[in-house]
Amino acid sequence: MNPSFEVLPRDLLPYRAGNVGVDYVHRFDSGRPGPHVLVNALTHGNEFCGMVAACHLLDQGVRPRVGTLTVSFANVEAYQSFDVSRPFDSRQLVHNLNRIWSAELLDGAQDSPELRRARALRPVVAAADHVLDLHSTSQPVQPFWVYAKSDRNGAVALAIGRPAVHLVMPQGMGSGTPMIQHGRLGSAGGSGVGLVAECGQHFLRASADLATEVALDFLAYFGLVERAALSPAPQRRFELLQTCMVTHEDFRFARPAIGFETFAKGELIASQGADEIRAPCDDCTILMPTREPIIGREAVYLSRAMG
Repeated sequence: MNPSFEVLPRDLLPYRAGNVGVDYVHRFDSGRPGPHVLVNALTHGNEFCGMVAACHLLDQGVRPRVGTLTVSFANVEAYQSFDVSRPFDSRQLVHNLNRIWSAELLDGAQDSPELRRARALRPVVAAADHVLDLHSTSQPVQPFWVYAKSDRNGAVALAIGRPAVHLVMPQGMGSGTPMIQHGRLGSAGGSGVGLVAECGQHFLRASADLATEVALDFLAYFGLVERAALSPAPQRRFELLQTCMVTHEDFRFARPAIGFETFAKGELIASQGADEIRAPCDDCTILMPTREPIIGREAVYLSRAMG
């Protein structure tokens, strides 16, 4: 059954001609010292909240008071393949664009629309001091941050305060390299901030509205725009323990799951063929359970609450 569509694609052709030599990338330099901040949308082609936020920044003429602002639309080719009768198929064409940001893949011999796009965007991401990558979820769960464990990432996400839930990755995703860990952003000794904001279900207006607000909050944190101070809600943080992959065509969850369900230590979460995925700890919280198991893609994230 398809979800409700409160947001649908708009024509992005007017945004194709950027100003950095890469299609769908727009950069604005204030001429004043300050950080270079990248707001990226459409890493996945059916995650429309980021598209709405990026279009808002461009349509409203948001310009940095200091530093430099770059706005990019990433997987436009997948986005353009969207079919309302198969709304989840346009997430990607071949590769997950948010798992291929390693030098091994970007410099390797493989080819796909996503690899070609990542290679084109590589200097764009490398030029930025800080990156906000706007995403959404297939299920209508509460929004949450995702970021690699570091003092600099955590400080910014906590200061912004919305979303109020955090998924912290001590060891990365475990299934590839995301954009927010490319190059110096993924370096323990680096200075850049890389955050993903999962803003809600793909096609809801509330997700698009939150993505726009988070983008403006992120810019305000680094001084690029003026914005009223926030009063953050109480924050909840989860530590990513394991990323489980789909390895068998007979994959099924032990009970219905959309995300944020909890399991006792040893409790069965899912099975695939003869293999089982069981909770490694008490109060194990699952996130991003797959809605359609596909061999080689992520099945579910296992996490636990952080103190």
